[in-house]
Amino acid sequence: MRRAPRVTLILLVATVALAGCGSSATLPADQPAQVTKIDVDQLATMLESKDFAFVNVHIPYEGEIAGTDANIPFDQIADHLDELPAKDGKIVLYCRSGRMSDEASQELARLGYTNVYDVVGGTQAWTQSGRSLLDIAP
Repeated sequence: MRRAPRVTLILLVATVALAGCGSSATLPADQPAQVTKIDVDQLATMLESKDFAFVNVHIPYEGEIAGTDANIPFDQIADHLDELPAKDGKIVLYCRSGRMSDEASQELARLGYTNVYDVVGGTQAWTQSGRSLLDIAP
């Protein structure tokens, strides 16, 4: 009976050691990705000294916030990684209401991006706060 605790401890230590050795670039599907949610006032402040890639992921195109660097469909974000900075680069995503940018930001985080921001409420919240959109059809 004294062996069971020792075997359990050995298995636990081995599991932890092996888990630390993995070099997977993505998170398991059941582990929530880490994304920083920001509101439009925080975004406006960030845009004053812009140091991030700013991506509109809404489809179809319905306008954009000034300073937008790219328009990438939310459901194709993984196919456009070459248009984004390195995995540790700051990326801010937005869409019309926040649903599409939430999905795209979670996908980026699952793919190993570590500095992802999502604008809650998207362009609807942006315009409701009295700010305007540009209409520059891509």
